[in-house]
Amino acid sequence: MQSNTLQRRDWLKKSVLSLGALAVAPQITWAETVKSAQKNNKKFLYGNPFFDEYTPPTFPDLTTVKARLVWNENPHGPSKKAAEAFQEAVWDGNHYSWGSLGNLVSKIADYEGCKPENIMMGPGSSDLLEKTAMVYFQDGSGNVVSADPSYMSLVSVAKACGGNWKSVKLTSDYQHDLDAMEAAIDADTKLVYITNPNNPTATITDTAKLMDFCSRVSEKVPVFVDEAYIELSDGGLDNSMAPLVAQGKNILVTRTFSKIHGMAGLRVGYMLGQKETLEAINEITRGGMGITGPSIAAASASMDDLDYLASCRQKLIDARNYMTAYLTDKKMDFMPSQTNFVMFPINLTGDAFLEQVYDRKIVVRAFRFWDKDWCRVSMGTMEEMKVFTAALDEFYV
Repeated sequence: MQSNTLQRRDWLKKSVLSLGALAVAPQITWAETVKSAQKNNKKFLYGNPFFDEYTPPTFPDLTTVKARLVWNENPHGPSKKAAEAFQEAVWDGNHYSWGSLGNLVSKIADYEGCKPENIMMGPGSSDLLEKTAMVYFQDGSGNVVSADPSYMSLVSVAKACGGNWKSVKLTSDYQHDLDAMEAAIDADTKLVYITNPNNPTATITDTAKLMDFCSRVSEKVPVFVDEAYIELSDGGLDNSMAPLVAQGKNILVTRTFSKIHGMAGLRVGYMLGQKETLEAINEITRGGMGITGPSIAAASASMDDLDYLASCRQKLIDARNYMTAYLTDKKMDFMPSQTNFVMFPINLTGDAFLEQVYDRKIVVRAFRFWDKDWCRVSMGTMEEMKVFTAALDEFYV
């Protein structure tokens, strides 16, 4: 037992202390990465040859910006019912929240059509991605197959633990190249990772093809599908791979309350998977331990506020349609978005583009991949979107 404990400490030290290399991190970590890159005059944040992010100008006080379009947040916030539930639950803050967490798990199980044993909670879905990578790659070997580009949280932790990333470029219509991904699987592959809709491209992969892929490939190697933005896609939950969990397939599916529910700062997410898989991950990481009682109460209340969720969805889609209509009118290319952000190529270098945008008190992100520079703009309120397009009219179009 002592040997196992020491071994666990060793890999935790190796992997967790290396997480400064995360390619797409939460706000505080990302902002600190930006400061470090600025101090060292780094043009790019991570030094990744396949996919990297431009270092922005001095990061502003976000309370002073005119348009906060940087982290794919829901600008409309949590529902009033969720906020009230959060406030009320504060008065039980002296108690652990295992009972209310269990109730939320049961509610999610009913919603997803699975058993409570098929659910693992966490403080946001990124936390669950990272914990899964720690467990799968704790021995410092193996590879993860995922798209190029992709949301890098899981990939970066796998690499920090000693694993390798086998990247597969998206197809010409920006879908996951499922045939090439399957061909990339080898004896050392420990996980196939799919973000659908994908981040940072905002694009979605054909549901029927992905369902067939996940069903077949999961017989050979576990398949992880991150569905943070699935509710914002045209088909909504009809595009989800979650039904495969109930069928006993060896897949993991993550969801978050950060996007459609407007609860990014309250930190609630969950993962669906087979009981044995989740137990192996939870044995080391204890996913639900990091969620506060008030956040649990807010999440439960938000699930019941269907009218508010529908309203948020429509507002985000309206903002997306406004943005893509603007780009179309200006004869600018863009990737077809199924999320609350839009990615489009720019004919300035990313750092020069960001300088112009930041000077106008607007925050977005700029990336470099496929030998092109790109802007990723999150959907804000309609007023914020008009501030951004007005800025483009001033310096870019």
